[in-house]
Amino acid sequence: MSKPIALITGVGPGTGAAMARRFAAGGYRVAMLARDANRLHTLQQEIPDSRAYTCDVADEGQIDAAVKAVWAELGEPSVFIHNAVGGTFGNFLDIDPAALNRNFQINTMGLLHFARRLAPAMIAAGEGVMLATGNTSAHRGKANYSAFAPTKAAQRILAESMARDLGPKGVHVAYLMIDAIIDVEWARKMFSDKPDSFFIQPAAIADEAWHVAHQDRSAWSFNVEVRPYGETW
Repeated sequence: MSKPIALITGVGPGTGAAMARRFAAGGYRVAMLARDANRLHTLQQEIPDSRAYTCDVADEGQIDAAVKAVWAELGEPSVFIHNAVGGTFGNFLDIDPAALNRNFQINTMGLLHFARRLAPAMIAAGEGVMLATGNTSAHRGKANYSAFAPTKAAQRILAESMARDLGPKGVHVAYLMIDAIIDVEWARKMFSDKPDSFFIQPAAIADEAWHVAHQDRSAWSFNVEVRPYGETW
């Protein structure tokens, strides 16, 4: 049998790359999508059974082209992970309203556009997985998150609506809420005074994404939360 295919957006040096490695190690061919072509192609050389596709998920035309390329070169994905994220911060008086709109295009509309293209084949197969990664902004709106939190909340609610529609058709939709600072280079510099236990490891997030994607259909999760053991919540 040919290997199953996972399509992952937002494949950067942290969570996205870790997910690509985890699914490749688990026997998938992985379509890696992001805007940074150079980084993607470096990862393609490092990760077996991976292929890079440059795509700005705020652009529906680029999404359409990327999905068609994946179909032609790899086949129809049975797992889709929307990990791309647009984040701009500031209170509602200070932000540029256009920033909120761009974040919405990436976080919410990107999920919608990919799902509309990928769901029909999953429905026809009677199986498949759609997973979106989020954070606590999907559940609360802090003062300086007015250009970000509304888009993540909308993303979570869209995913829930999809889950209620697609679940009875055999397609598992879940929302993975990451309540933590992810251990990547820029975060280490920003929080240089913090111990290792402060950060969540990208590989650990990827392991949980793998677990959710392979849950028995008699015990599917929708809202899934991960955080370091010392996190206050």
